[in-house]
Amino acid sequence: MITVRRSSERGGGDFGWLNTRHTFSFDTYHDPRFMGFRSLRVINEDWVQAGHGFPMHPHRDMEIITYLLEGALEHKDSMGNGSIIRPGDGQRMSAGTGVRHSEANSSPTDPAHLLQIWILPDRSGHKPGYEQKSFPEAEKRGQLRLIASPDGKDGSVTIHQDARLYVSLLKPSEEVRHELADGRHAWVQVAKGAVEVNGQSLSQGDGAAVSEEKQLAIKGTDDAEVLLFDLA
Repeated sequence: MITVRRSSERGGGDFGWLNTRHTFSFDTYHDPRFMGFRSLRVINEDWVQAGHGFPMHPHRDMEIITYLLEGALEHKDSMGNGSIIRPGDGQRMSAGTGVRHSEANSSPTDPAHLLQIWILPDRSGHKPGYEQKSFPEAEKRGQLRLIASPDGKDGSVTIHQDARLYVSLLKPSEEVRHELADGRHAWVQVAKGAVEVNGQSLSQGDGAAVSEEKQLAIKGTDDAEVLLFDLA
């Protein structure tokens, strides 16, 4: 069963410095039908204008993944980490018992386009942590590249949850397949372009909840960048 969440139905708004779209309930946007899917709690698509960003603010008991699509984002946190996140990077921050962080577009001219992803941890009270790795385009071209997992498999960043995040770059007619084990679910999010998921058409910003399917076939119908979450 595949249930589509269309881009046009998402929450959020344009606040000048930030244009944001919320797949699930977030901040002032609340829809009891869309409170997350399995352990996946937040997918926000953000466009941050040059010279702006999210000031230092707290989080706890959440696995936060930032995935850049265009531009760059400067990260700082209360653990002493400071870095620049660029397209293709996978950045994971485990908020655990509590952490403060900021994310800013330090470019004076170029906007930043990103996905902010929250995954509920397997338990509360983990020690806060930070990890960032680069995943080259060649590793995602025409295949599913694991970028986050509970065990750091294949060089992915490690999260405290039985969830795996894959990314793929697809050309038109190019297809990847993913087997879902018994009892597993999936969420597909189209970051760019357009695809078909088991014959169901999805465009940029669309997402889809997948349950009771043995296999997913994701085929590009345009040049596409797609995220696949394999969830317990």
